[in-house]
Amino acid sequence: MLVISITSCKDVITSDAFYEKDATHLVQDALDKKVDSVLNLMTLEEKIGQMNQYNGFMDFTGPVPKSEDIKRKLEHIKLGYVGAMLNVRGVKEVRAVQKIAVEQSRLGIPLMFGFDVIHGYETMSPIPLAEAASWDLKAIQESARLAAKEASAAGINWTFAPMVDISRDARWGRVMEGAGEDPFLSSEIAVARIQGFQGTDLTSQESILACAKHFAAYGFPEAGREYNNADIGTSTLYNTVLPPFKASNDAGVRTFMNSFNQLNGIPATANKFLLRDILKEQWGFKGFVVSDWGSVAELIPHGYAQDGKAAAKVAVNAGTDMDMESHLYVHELANLVKEGLVDKSVIDDAVRRILKVKFELGLFDNPYKYCDLERENRVTGSKEIIDGALDMALKSIVLLKNENQLLPLDKNGKNVVLIGALASDKNSALGNWRAAAKEHTGISILEGMQQYDADIVYSKGPELILGKAEFTKEIRINNTDITGISEAVKAAKDADIVVMVLGEHGLQSGEGRSRTQLTLPGVQQELLENVYEVNKNIVLVLQNGRPLALPWAEEHIPSIIEAWQLGSQSGNAVAKVLYGDYNPSGKLPMSFPRNVGQVPIYYNSKSTGRPSLPSPDFVFWSHYQDEKNDALWGFGHGLSYTAFEYADLRVTDNFSFNGTLEVMVQLKNSGKVKGKEVVQLYISDKFSSAATRPVKELKGFELVELETNASTCIKFLLDQSHLGFYDNEGNWLIENGSFDIWVGGSSEAALKATIELTALE
Repeated sequence: MLVISITSCKDVITSDAFYEKDATHLVQDALDKKVDSVLNLMTLEEKIGQMNQYNGFMDFTGPVPKSEDIKRKLEHIKLGYVGAMLNVRGVKEVRAVQKIAVEQSRLGIPLMFGFDVIHGYETMSPIPLAEAASWDLKAIQESARLAAKEASAAGINWTFAPMVDISRDARWGRVMEGAGEDPFLSSEIAVARIQGFQGTDLTSQESILACAKHFAAYGFPEAGREYNNADIGTSTLYNTVLPPFKASNDAGVRTFMNSFNQLNGIPATANKFLLRDILKEQWGFKGFVVSDWGSVAELIPHGYAQDGKAAAKVAVNAGTDMDMESHLYVHELANLVKEGLVDKSVIDDAVRRILKVKFELGLFDNPYKYCDLERENRVTGSKEIIDGALDMALKSIVLLKNENQLLPLDKNGKNVVLIGALASDKNSALGNWRAAAKEHTGISILEGMQQYDADIVYSKGPELILGKAEFTKEIRINNTDITGISEAVKAAKDADIVVMVLGEHGLQSGEGRSRTQLTLPGVQQELLENVYEVNKNIVLVLQNGRPLALPWAEEHIPSIIEAWQLGSQSGNAVAKVLYGDYNPSGKLPMSFPRNVGQVPIYYNSKSTGRPSLPSPDFVFWSHYQDEKNDALWGFGHGLSYTAFEYADLRVTDNFSFNGTLEVMVQLKNSGKVKGKEVVQLYISDKFSSAATRPVKELKGFELVELETNASTCIKFLLDQSHLGFYDNEGNWLIENGSFDIWVGGSSEAALKATIELTALE
């Protein structure tokens, strides 16, 4: 066993690297001096004010409301008792608030303006889980860059994204906001999104701060229920939960957000082990930590603080630097410092971090750098951003099944009927977290298909939801009214092909949207089966924000497309795939269960002591009596309109020479059209003395495009960062021994090689 302190030759500083590092230190030293020069001018109350974030509480371009609460908050801005605002957007509004802070407060410290730019600002890209299905890091980075460009034009300089929570439980509604179940893929995507949001220069007018959230284990709520306790072991914490956060820090993310859940009995907002010991000390995080909405005050109902004063004390001492919408820091911290319950150095550290980020954004040089009305009008909804949303939507679509080659559809005269309430919905496909998007502005699938067939027959079928869908209210699902089924069946009876658009409404997933059932909601399954009785040539287009359990559809429906909630250009993207103008290349970032009873289900599980059936009808092994163990569609699954063949897997052991294993495989497009394939590499450490390892782990992937009959050699390099793991104390280890290596088009890759690592001392 080897405990790694220097992980590769990259850690050896060359002379060029030394001078580059020295220059960076000089810049940082100058920046620190600027921060200290402001800090030294501040009163205790002004310092605490920088740690206070308010939600937008009024129309700042209109008259001042008479509410005493609003008057008090407005006075706080004038006094310099507010460090950041959220949900204030639009150049006119942002400028009005910034003008108060800069021109009326004593020191004129500029505000930051945060907003949930989760998958676009006004122009919606696919939900993050869908973007993850592209496995296209360049496209994901570009999507984040365009979102930052549009948001920054509207005055926003801080997004509460990316969410880098790993989750294995599709019952949890916020899976739509993350990158799925795998820590390697999620880490790569986290870096891409951070680089897209922040760019290479935070002083750029098009860059906004990113925020890695939710720290930590928010994606592991018991029973998949929102805000619930997370109860996980240290092996899962270090090897599954934390890697995307560590990657975010290494990528230079400037803010972290803590999570609502408890971890080991301590709410994350007050968890010193997470915030100080790991994040700020071990990882050396230099930005600041913001609470989630009201999470400081929620320490009271958690049973961890008896009142607001105690909540403020434990949160700030643990390392939460900014209080979002609890109002407890601004009300309690000054007295806590004066009473000696919070050390002044704790306050200074938090404020120094916040001020430093404001300097990095260039706000002290130009507080109004994001307040260009001409730019807002020019950038918002521009062709560049709309084209980017379409490109990302196309790359996010996953072809799950295509028997009998029903797809792509014939453009020349086949009788196609379109069915489903979601097919004509211009709102649902925008997905959740779309506060800046205009209602009903998405391109529907009906509209997209009409570009190919102006006379396409459309039958809506039963309604999916009842009443208006609202962000803060429960969605009312139609569970009883089957009006429209008979009309849909009649329309489908004589069609050559039936395209059915079924799934979840866009506001059925997201925060607070946990489900105990993962089947098609409402009466959609009844609609699907009734149509199938009269016409079996069905293409099922799924629109959903999480994996669904669809065993009947998988067994009976010949062609199935996972189209998620793809944003503003949803219908155009789906139509291009249906009619063959775009060959789908997406792969699932999350396993789809056969039954909700399998959840949580994930490909990189641990083996049990009894993993397989020793003989027919033997009962004492790890299994269900009434369902298979494996997923309906596993992690990494996704088909194409062409076919790919893998061959000649070779592993060259250079570990003792340069610390790498070289893995090569031949890939051939053996189908009839050009296509893209995500080549995936998995490993298994077959024996570990410190802690057992998963049966399979993703450690590399490459997106490759090939013409028909073309071949190429794909090469991967594996080093200690791929072959090692964390023990239960958080130490990074790597051991000699046997490793299986698989390469293929999904986590079920069959092409395998085994190597024996003996280079470590």
